[in-house]
Amino acid sequence: MSDLQTIPARRGKAVPLKRGEAIKIVNTHGHQVVDFWSFVAGHLTEFSGMEQCRATWLKLCPEVGDHLYSNHRRPLMTLEEDTSPGRHDSVMAPCDNERYGLLGCNGYHDNCKDNMHAALFELGYSVPFTPGSLNLFMNIPWQPDGSLSFDPPLSKPGDYVVWRAEIDCIAVMSCCPQDILDINNRNTVEAHYEVLTQ
Repeated sequence: MSDLQTIPARRGKAVPLKRGEAIKIVNTHGHQVVDFWSFVAGHLTEFSGMEQCRATWLKLCPEVGDHLYSNHRRPLMTLEEDTSPGRHDSVMAPCDNERYGLLGCNGYHDNCKDNMHAALFELGYSVPFTPGSLNLFMNIPWQPDGSLSFDPPLSKPGDYVVWRAEIDCIAVMSCCPQDILDINNRNTVEAHYEVLTQ
């Protein structure tokens, strides 16, 4: 077991995981969304695919025991623990600078797309695309008429998830910098993670 590490507010972190290792992602303050991706080590063109996950889960949020599936429909990770209310989002794309422009921002705004690429770059990797993210702790209620909304989180301080690697992979996390909508209570803060061995 490693020490608890920080995902800085509005920034990202990437962590290599060997098969059998797990990553515990802690919503330290209870209201911080963490965008999450998994890439196959050595083959970064294979990565967690939200379309493939939803088609296999037959639901919008993963539950304990569910796999995170790749764009080639292989299980990359397994959700082993979830102390939160279980509301995570698999629909919304990671935020990018263009998104903030549509929300009225002038100039550059920190965003999850750039955080993902910066985190991979710190490990010496680069990819020319941005996969859809699994947005941990993000509360996007859906209605029978198909409408969606950006609502405050349901998680509590200290809530966490544990994802176990089924193959060697790279886990990437971004503390979402969204401070215009309610998803982070308009107060972006740090979160924490820990690598767990078997």
